[in-house]
Amino acid sequence: MAEGRTERDGMRIADPRVMRALAHPARIEIVEYLNDTGAAVSATEVAGMVGLSPSATSYHLRELAKYDLVEQAPSRGDGRERLWRGKSHSVRIDPDLDEPGARAASEALVDLYLHRDQARAVAWLARVTEEPPEWRDLGAIMGQRVLVTADELRELNEKVRDLVEPYAIRKRQADPPAGVRRVTITYSSIPEV
Repeated sequence: MAEGRTERDGMRIADPRVMRALAHPARIEIVEYLNDTGAAVSATEVAGMVGLSPSATSYHLRELAKYDLVEQAPSRGDGRERLWRGKSHSVRIDPDLDEPGARAASEALVDLYLHRDQARAVAWLARVTEEPPEWRDLGAIMGQRVLVTADELRELNEKVRDLVEPYAIRKRQADPPAGVRRVTITYSSIPEV
């Protein structure tokens, strides 16, 4: 049920039912972890990461699979343990606004992502003085207003994506350089009125 996907853009989510299925903090964390790492994991392994019981995590994984956001992976051994993996390296919320319920579903899902990212920024600011000196000044919240045409904004978005892509977790996890940390980069380009 998750829509199309391309290697570069990840999985496109346009169906309001899929957006509603994903719009839960634990489900977003599960999908992001599986997509970031490409790992095949059990519900028990994921449970500790999202702070839920294995049975609740198993339920969420089954629901995500129902909407084609994750899939069952081959077993590691005797087949008694059910493993799950992501279906793409990322998801892209791209609603068809002519579809009934698409606007409300996409707004709810985007709101969840934005609140989570805001909470990450606030948590960073609360602990910044405890960070090692080499990381302390690197967290950044930037805002820049620009004047661009639609074509220029499309080009700018592509350039930002090209800059970040080589550092994706999935690409670097096999042989990461010394001193790496997981970093969240949130980028928005919002046309004003």
